[in-house]
Amino acid sequence: MSTDGLFDIPDTPVAVPSGGSLSGSQHASAPLAVRMRPRSLDELVGQEHLLAPGSPLRQMIDANKPLTILLWGPPGTGKTTIASLLSAHTERRFVEVSAVSAGVKEVREVIAGARRALANSGTETVLFVDEVHRFSKSQQDALLPGVENRWVSLVAATTENPHFSVISPLLSRSLLLTLESLTDDDISVLIDRALTDERGLAGSVTLTEEAKDHLVRLSGGDGRRALTYLEAAAGAATTQGKTVIDVDDAALAVDKAAVRYDRQGDQHYDVISAFIKSIRGSDVDASLHYLARMIEAGEDSRFIARRLMILASEDIGMADPSALQTAVAAAEAVAMIGFPEARITLAQAVIALATAPKSNAVIVAIDAALADVRAGKVGTVPPALRDAHYSGAKKLGHGHDYLYAHSDPRGVVGQQYAPDDVDGAIYYEPGEHGAEAALAERLARIRAILHDR
Repeated sequence: MSTDGLFDIPDTPVAVPSGGSLSGSQHASAPLAVRMRPRSLDELVGQEHLLAPGSPLRQMIDANKPLTILLWGPPGTGKTTIASLLSAHTERRFVEVSAVSAGVKEVREVIAGARRALANSGTETVLFVDEVHRFSKSQQDALLPGVENRWVSLVAATTENPHFSVISPLLSRSLLLTLESLTDDDISVLIDRALTDERGLAGSVTLTEEAKDHLVRLSGGDGRRALTYLEAAAGAATTQGKTVIDVDDAALAVDKAAVRYDRQGDQHYDVISAFIKSIRGSDVDASLHYLARMIEAGEDSRFIARRLMILASEDIGMADPSALQTAVAAAEAVAMIGFPEARITLAQAVIALATAPKSNAVIVAIDAALADVRAGKVGTVPPALRDAHYSGAKKLGHGHDYLYAHSDPRGVVGQQYAPDDVDGAIYYEPGEHGAEAALAERLARIRAILHDR
């Protein structure tokens, strides 16, 4: 079964009646999140920005025209719910295809069936593609004829940024609607409704405010998760003969918070971005928070370690040259020990890097040098620095007048090292923090000697 919004839908292509209503026996055995699915758009909780009067979605529904919609948002925010309600509201046949299990053949069969239904009886079809980002390019291409010829009204859902995961021809033909995580108030409404509604718990149990707050907090803005937790908490209470769910019942039902993090989706990039920026900003506590989120979500420890090695040079560099050594050592240790012990090594490295003095002078220096090279400022190597070891090199003037630095008591001699095109260019500018403050003074003396010629 694939799930999203407030629905559980079979993985194989299937046509269901408008509104997707369940039979009595199906309803009784269905999970709470399924039983409490909205029966109309007005019952949908959250996403007011999409359903407000005059909004593009409302206009398309009220006009009862063929639709091509991309629903982009986190899990449990109502993507599948909206798709099914669109079908019910417009009295169209509803067919769901899961990108996890369907291939090009299944997609073409569904579109062919929709075309026949339209030709034979005038029945229009809403084709809902769940997790469309999992479709390959060829699978997404197979959707285009149905969309272009309006044989189907396509509603596709994704938790990933469609600008990266959906092909351009399909994206350009679609109305992109962004769903937002449900607010705490939205989740509270869902819980209250499920406690009293006949389709839900029908008043068989009540919930203390502390328990409710606990469920709201752990839901992470996911409506399906909130109702799943509530159902589990109600079961824990009733097995003890209780009619009031307290915070202990809620905690028993939910053994740990479900972390909102998708290793393949936007959350992956958002969390690692926040992680790096927190270390760069020297907020050790925020850095550890994001590290914990990645660990709890099952992120690859080697990925985290690699990012720390990059950061050690990019954001600390010569302000603390030992930072890179720390990051490399952490990466080696993590590769050998793995989780759960690797969490300690990673935490130590994060604390060391977050509290280290910061400088981006290294990356600025190499990027500036690269910019000059790419701009054609390469020039020829000064004759004194050219290789003079092969026969005939001296006749060409290679190595002539080369000044050996070790022969000078200062260890530095005034001599041109760079090509004429960039002679005198300054790429590396030490910062004022950590070891770079002292390095800046030494470098100033070195450059003075080098250019005194």
